[in-house]
Amino acid sequence: MQELTRNGITIDDTFAEAFGMRATAIIITAPTLKWARQAAITMTGFATSVIGCGCEAAIDIDIPASKTPDGRPGCRVMIFAMGTDELQKQLKTRLGQCVLTSPGSACFAGLQGSASLDLGSSLRYFGDGWQVSKKFGGKHYWRVPVMDGEFLCEAKTGLTKEAVGGGNFLLLAADAGKALAAAERAVAAIEKVPGAIMPFPGGIVRSGSKVGGKYKGMMASTNDAYAPTLRGVVKSALGPDINAVLEVVIDGETNDAVAAAMRAGLKAVIDLGPRRGALRISAGNYGGKLGKFHYHLKDLLP
Repeated sequence: MQELTRNGITIDDTFAEAFGMRATAIIITAPTLKWARQAAITMTGFATSVIGCGCEAAIDIDIPASKTPDGRPGCRVMIFAMGTDELQKQLKTRLGQCVLTSPGSACFAGLQGSASLDLGSSLRYFGDGWQVSKKFGGKHYWRVPVMDGEFLCEAKTGLTKEAVGGGNFLLLAADAGKALAAAERAVAAIEKVPGAIMPFPGGIVRSGSKVGGKYKGMMASTNDAYAPTLRGVVKSALGPDINAVLEVVIDGETNDAVAAAMRAGLKAVIDLGPRRGALRISAGNYGGKLGKFHYHLKDLLP
């Protein structure tokens, strides 16, 4: 494998392999940004990977009150799944259990797509016959009575079939602290890119995986080639100077959003430099045989 260098950091000449997904987005508002984010954080819990969670979700961006439909602070949440039916199921369940229940919340469409998914149209029955249908400004809303007043929810939101899941890069460092410092810099930069999310805890993955494993029924197992403690007993991808690896995984509304997010994250890591952060950057793929989206690191460097 050929290598490049930027600011003293080695860049593997490789690519991240990603997959086509279905995605939707909603805007959650509340009396304060704290409560809008609380509803969003609760809604996107246990949504790191479609392998075990059914969907992948996270907050995209915070939205000032001047730019939300009801003039209150809010945030945009994105949800990704492999199919439309699963996406609708996850959206309905998470909206009903985590946003409807949150004090002062309201919910609006966050995406105009080629198709639509139910929001208030599926939750209105909670009103037990007291819910009210309203059309305003060419849009359809449901008002559902709850104990602190009303839950206002737009009837539907958009669905895109052009979403991408699984953009990624690996940060290889001398120790866990430096790997984390590099990953945190990358996450902070990617958070500024609209239309892209990082579904894992704080945007960072420690337990990178490979397909399958030695035990029956395992869809994924530890990526032993990048596990420092297994160096010497497996075919390792790590040199003697590498003692910790962290991964950043990105889902995007479009192919361009994933590329922009990766570009921003890579620049942040490179700017930090090897003394405080990563010594080497790589990426995860399946040889180009499974995902149709390939993000070559060399094409995304600053």
